[in-house]
Amino acid sequence: MEAQESSPLDVERLRADFPILERRVGDDQPLVYLDNAATTQTPEQVIDVISDYYRNVNSNVHRGIHHLSQEASVAYEEAHDRLAEFVGAAGREELIFTKNTTESMNLVAYAWGLHELGPGDEVVLTEMEHHASLVTWQQIAERTGATVRYVGLDDEGRLDVDDARETIGPDTAMVSAVHVSNVLGTVNPISELADLAHEQDALIFADGAQAVPNRPVDVQELGVDFYAFSGHKMAGPTGIGCFYGRADLLESMEPFLYGGEMIESVTFETSTWNELPWKYEAGTPPICEGIALAAAADYLDDVGLDRIRRHEEQLAAYAYERLAAIDGVEIYGPPADERTGLVAFNVEGVHAHDLSSILNDFGVALRAGDHCTQPLHDSLDITASARASFYLYNTRDEVDTMIEGVEAAIDIFE
Repeated sequence: MEAQESSPLDVERLRADFPILERRVGDDQPLVYLDNAATTQTPEQVIDVISDYYRNVNSNVHRGIHHLSQEASVAYEEAHDRLAEFVGAAGREELIFTKNTTESMNLVAYAWGLHELGPGDEVVLTEMEHHASLVTWQQIAERTGATVRYVGLDDEGRLDVDDARETIGPDTAMVSAVHVSNVLGTVNPISELADLAHEQDALIFADGAQAVPNRPVDVQELGVDFYAFSGHKMAGPTGIGCFYGRADLLESMEPFLYGGEMIESVTFETSTWNELPWKYEAGTPPICEGIALAAAADYLDDVGLDRIRRHEEQLAAYAYERLAAIDGVEIYGPPADERTGLVAFNVEGVHAHDLSSILNDFGVALRAGDHCTQPLHDSLDITASARASFYLYNTRDEVDTMIEGVEAAIDIFE
């Protein structure tokens, strides 16, 4: 086994920021949390912001002239500024708070797709898409008469760029692609896909749910038209996501939701829409969640996103190496040195759900199932997989505990 590479992070110091990691679960086992691709844990620094908001600030925004409303409004608007800066948007008008990446995808599909797509138009996806993208565009295609096409993968789970060049053509209106696969760990060439889309006068939407939490992202450098990510995957609260869109596109699109806040004026006969980004934030928005998500962005920048990425990749490579040394284990996706911080795998003769249950006895929390990628699993000829996903607070010792549980599962089923 290769010599241990030192982590770029002071992991023990960082772990102290996450009180849940002190928990013991099951039969008094230390919690080994390896389900970060589904939801990351939240540091004290963000929890404190949530607590402070409800203790001292709680009020609706943009609706009152009293002190609390003004204070909440300023903090909420500044949160937009912070998250826009975090991903390289031009300003707050390009950064909309949504519930999650799935809602952001639906926003584009309904606000743009229903109005712009028709028979003869094509939406191009990848075979590794999350259901948030795949199902949404399927439904919009059914309603508009458009066609959905898919870019294939090579034998190791990389995007087939040659196939992308052939699939993205004159009839393509939208390319929608995950930035990072939540199963294969593949990091897709989003900038190259953006160039291919724009050469055909098409738009591109990148799903950044698995990318923004662990690597620097600049939407303008990537060249994307739309981009989305979720707070609960980047040390932030649940119920909050961010949607980036080019300002000119957002100005031209119809709103996705209607009601209070998103309007400029209303009469009994007609209505006009508010300025960006409020045009797309109908009703009382996720005020506390948005403010807390800005605090999470501060936390990640303080730790260093490049260091988080390197730490995750080291753990994934180590887990890949340990798993690959076990007879009967099949790992999905690119080689260890080409993946982000997750490993999906199966053990011969042990269903992924059974494996997850046995690992739970060791205190190990990981995900088992199709991970909202049923078509990808069908193409891999499997019904489910186990997925270990890492974050800034995970350690090599925790990987070793997982391996101990995998070996115990093999012994049980043999």
